[in-house]
Amino acid sequence: MLMRQRLMVAGLAFASAAASLPAQSLAADNYPNQPVTLVVPFQPGGGTDAVARTFAKVSAPYFPKGMVVLNKSGAGGAVGWNYVLNNKNDGHTLTVVTAEFVILPLLGLFDHTYKDYTPLVQLNADPAAIVVPANSPYKTIDDFMAAARKSPATMNVGTSGTGSIYDVALSAFEVKSDTKFTHIPFPGSGPALLNLLGGQLDAVATSPAEAAEYVRAGKMRLLVLMSDKRVPEFADVPTAKEKGIDVAYGTWRGIAGPKDMPPAAVAKLKEVFEKVAQDPQLISAIKAQNLGYVYADGAAFEKKMAAETADYAEILKTLSIK
Repeated sequence: MLMRQRLMVAGLAFASAAASLPAQSLAADNYPNQPVTLVVPFQPGGGTDAVARTFAKVSAPYFPKGMVVLNKSGAGGAVGWNYVLNNKNDGHTLTVVTAEFVILPLLGLFDHTYKDYTPLVQLNADPAAIVVPANSPYKTIDDFMAAARKSPATMNVGTSGTGSIYDVALSAFEVKSDTKFTHIPFPGSGPALLNLLGGQLDAVATSPAEAAEYVRAGKMRLLVLMSDKRVPEFADVPTAKEKGIDVAYGTWRGIAGPKDMPPAAVAKLKEVFEKVAQDPQLISAIKAQNLGYVYADGAAFEKKMAAETADYAEILKTLSIK
């Protein structure tokens, strides 16, 4: 009888202790127990969306309930990134992060930093570029700059949003080339390029990968790349540095989750994503879209963000970009 009472007391004590544990700790034991949502902070059609959907497709078999993509665009990416923080940090809601992830906080356009998230893996890096319609009177970047200098601020150039990497790259290009454009923000490169096709813009600052489909189809023309070297597929397109303009900017893309996810979930995600990021199917799919493949694990990715935060703080100050 005494033994039975002791067992009951022990059982009650265990139940009480378990009840006091955070719900996420208990849920982590059988993680993942529902579909993993990958939030894309931009509209469909751009390079970020393409990377996300390719990654989700290759990742799905590793998760019992699969991985789904959810587009939550706005505010240069901040809407999607805030959405992730406003959900449970149980590892079931992740997001694609881009270069804007470190730029927007420096401009006061995003109330959080990379320190509020858990970097998991980097997948891609691409340079910025300037693209015009195929019927544009500007055949070369020299033509483009000459027209801009003749009539400052009359040329409308689309970007993927105020404070986006392409907005910053375009501003840097202006400063270094003594030109001035009117920046027209869009919720992603996809919509900006569609407006360029529709004749509402003179040019778009984007990546060669995102414009590649239109360039291959003869609907657009790349004028310049803001990189240290030329891109193999577009070997005839000069870099800005070749034209005496010292700018080399570009985007990158990776996956992150909210801070303080259950350790078991983080371990599972890093284990899976390391495999997925080096899967030949993913690599070939990224390269097939003319996107630059770059792999870094969570720790290296976090160091990159820390370094770029310091670098961009100096760049934005030097260029007086606010």
